Amino acid sequence: MTKLTLEEHKKLSQACSAAEARTGARLALVTVPVSDHYRLYPFVYGGIAAVTVFVLLALLLPHLPVRAAFVITAAAAAYVMFMLEWMPLRLMTVPRHAKSWECWELARRAFAAHILAQAERKPGIVLFVSFGERYVEVVADREVNSRVPQAAWDAIVAEFLAHARQGRTAHALLTAVESCTKVLEQHYPPR
Repeated sequence: MTKLTLEEHKKLSQACSAAEARTGARLALVTVPVSDHYRLYPFVYGGIAAVTVFVLLALLLPHLPVRAAFVITAAAAAYVMFMLEWMPLRLMTVPRHAKSWECWELARRAFAAHILAQAERKPGIVLFVSFGERYVEVVADREVNSRVPQAAWDAIVAEFLAHARQGRTAHALLTAVESCTKVLEQHYPPR
């Protein structure tokens, strides 16, 4: 999972402040390591491992004492659950649609907190990035969506992904913030 340095966070914060000074809209960048901890999945896969091991033991070793079968089964379940405590491995086991849903939901909550909940009501967007799920989205309010076509945001996301795949995450974020600012400047000049 990508981690930004303190210096990179500082540059991104400055870029967002500069963006808000150049446009009459609000722009927020929200980056998270993961959108959810997916705490249920180690238990689910541990349970699946337990049932699978128990069935295999019953089929392959029918004379194995039940107590020994339960100990082996519990050990297999505990091993799987322990392995899935490592977040990169856990993320691999979570279905894509579940990860996308969690990211989508957290992006909307970030939008509500950073744009809608502000005392001064201004149109705005949130550039949301979840590093663990490799999810990027621009969430815009109705007014911005009515003026800016979705293709503009899609192009910014595609450009971000191209830079991020090269391992230049901080540069990708700075470029995306600048691109979002340019789009907002066209439709919302500074007040």
